[in-house]
Amino acid sequence: MAKSLRSKWKRKMRAEKRKKNAPKELARLKLALSLGKKGEEAVMSDMQEIATVVPVEKIKKEAEVNMAGDGEDDGGMDLDSKRNKKTLLNEHGQYPVWMSQRQAKKLKTKRMAQKVGKGKTNNRKKKGIAW
Repeated sequence: MAKSLRSKWKRKMRAEKRKKNAPKELARLKLALSLGKKGEEAVMSDMQEIATVVPVEKIKKEAEVNMAGDGEDDGGMDLDSKRNKKTLLNEHGQYPVWMSQRQAKKLKTKRMAQKVGKGKTNNRKKKGIAW
């Protein structure tokens, strides 16, 4: 349900805000650690126990490496191996969760029509508009 333009914009802006406030939060965390040590400089090893601090350059570098690709992922969707590609039914006869009831009903009637029509030749035209 959270796919509207407004929610996407809000999510984007929250991410921007996090980036902007990250240095302030880090400074506040260091200050809190130093107060616990009675004015001494906070040690990064103590900080690593509380929070994971990763430099921005390292994250960007990893993202570039991932974008270059290792050739492992072909970009296809991961489907259940036990799902019939034609009917989209799994081994228990269930449709995928993303499929609406209307789509499932349409596929079921299509399957039943094929089952019934195998013995006979059905030359009748369908009702509805020609185009």
